[in-house]
Amino acid sequence: MSKKQIGKRFLQILIVLIGVSFFTFGLTYLSPGDPAEIMLTECGNLPTPELLEQTRHDLGLDQPFLVQYGSWVKGVLTGDMGTSYAFKVPVTEKLMKCFWPTLQMSLFALLLMILFSIPCGILSAVYQNKWPDYLIRGITFFGVSIPSFWIGLILLSIFGVQLRWINVAGGTTDFKAMILPSVTLALSMSAKYTRQVRNAVLEELRQDYVIGARMRGIKESVILWRHVLPNAMLPIVTLLGLSLGSLLGGTAVVEIIYNWPGMGSMAIKAIACRDYPMVQAYVLMIAIMYMVINIIVDLSYTYLDPRIKEVK
Repeated sequence: MSKKQIGKRFLQILIVLIGVSFFTFGLTYLSPGDPAEIMLTECGNLPTPELLEQTRHDLGLDQPFLVQYGSWVKGVLTGDMGTSYAFKVPVTEKLMKCFWPTLQMSLFALLLMILFSIPCGILSAVYQNKWPDYLIRGITFFGVSIPSFWIGLILLSIFGVQLRWINVAGGTTDFKAMILPSVTLALSMSAKYTRQVRNAVLEELRQDYVIGARMRGIKESVILWRHVLPNAMLPIVTLLGLSLGSLLGGTAVVEIIYNWPGMGSMAIKAIACRDYPMVQAYVLMIAIMYMVINIIVDLSYTYLDPRIKEVK
């Protein structure tokens, strides 16, 4: 990328981050409930008017909106996002502690989804309107209709309650505890992405270069693996990148079901406790990850398809 393009990208990221942070800070500021009162109640203290006033002053909640927002932005730029009201630890420390379990589970779920969706999607496209295609399409039809929380509860009931292969209470981050949450997320995504892979491969199989290759007597396997799949990977890579971003920011339901100590369950507790610094930092981090993933996906296009040229 040229310096001009890099500059434009950074400018776009800066504008988006300012908009996201301001919008999130405004929503938390206007939300009902007093975080000082909630924090004192959880600590077992009697929230007298004097104590509430002093706590609001210590937290800076008695300042005008723009003053609070400016102080928060200044802290973010210096690496200090404040202290969590609910967890009583620095926000950055808690966020990093919960980020790695969610990242591990998301990457494992994405790997399982790829191992299932891509072969099934290719098989369904190659045998279009034949029994393998009908079978896979039937399975994906039910897959897209089943919510992830239902799949999670069923798997937890079978492998946790009946077979007792895992600890129902959860709370750990070892590989054994990560299997069922990852499988739940992978099953929820596989049905949709199997269809996407099938459509992408079918679209390439209808192209003129495939017809020409067949007329020249090239084997179907060579056409599929050397020509069709590389071209079909472009939309699939885009979907995979967006999937990773959505997994990192949308695993709350599954994490709560399996008591997985990740960012999703942390965000739910922070919202319930009106933990403004934690909620604001969480939303800002998810926005940054989405933009970084989108940039990586855009850069990958040049390597996947050399015909794509950057606009100078």
